[in-house]
Amino acid sequence: MEMSSQAQENRVGPGAYFALAFAAVFFSGLLGGKEWYGVFDFTTLNGAFGKVVSGVNQQGETITTTTSAFRGSGGHGAMDGFLFALGLIPAVMFALGMINVLEHYGALRAARRLLTPLLRPLMGIPGTTGLALIGSLQSTDVGASLTRNLADEGQITEKEKDIFAMFQFSAGAMITNFFSSGAILFTLVALDGSSAVPTSIGACVAVMFIMKIVGANIMRLILTFTEKKATTPTSATAAQGEAS
Repeated sequence: MEMSSQAQENRVGPGAYFALAFAAVFFSGLLGGKEWYGVFDFTTLNGAFGKVVSGVNQQGETITTTTSAFRGSGGHGAMDGFLFALGLIPAVMFALGMINVLEHYGALRAARRLLTPLLRPLMGIPGTTGLALIGSLQSTDVGASLTRNLADEGQITEKEKDIFAMFQFSAGAMITNFFSSGAILFTLVALDGSSAVPTSIGACVAVMFIMKIVGANIMRLILTFTEKKATTPTSATAAQGEAS
């Protein structure tokens, strides 16, 4: 009876795969923008804080104002750090809430079944990290909070958490940061009219993603070597054991 209920709990149906597909699209940023389909994008729904007036300038008879976020400008130290951390809370809470809903519908079970055969040999991490991996490509805060949640629930080991953290640390929030800042490089034109950047956006994204995997495997190699070194007894200890 107990085995039957456990098998029922671990069963992955069509709804679980649909929840996984929705999560992948929701956290990927593919549907971002001001169109109607933006309601299915995490960043769009997360929104942004309003602006407040931070300065007033007068040039002749014209008065102009500058605005900034609720943190203001010129802050520093622990107080400014507190406001920065306060600004992260909505995104983290929203992401964790969505993950709990998707987990209820079996998204994590589907991710474990589909992605473990890929992620285990590729980086040595289980497929349950799939949603956190997708989220980390768009937001560092989402990736970090979801990884912490997986670790607290025992879904990943300490070693797997370190490897996965290395994957996220390299080129953090790759999609959001690259397309909001780096993509402008591809608009530059040389004096002869040719593109100043002799490559494509797709090639840059591929290089960043591949190097994230390389970094994770370097960390994986270091941790494996450290574990072996820690478990291998020294010659002195071995000799003392033989004498006893």
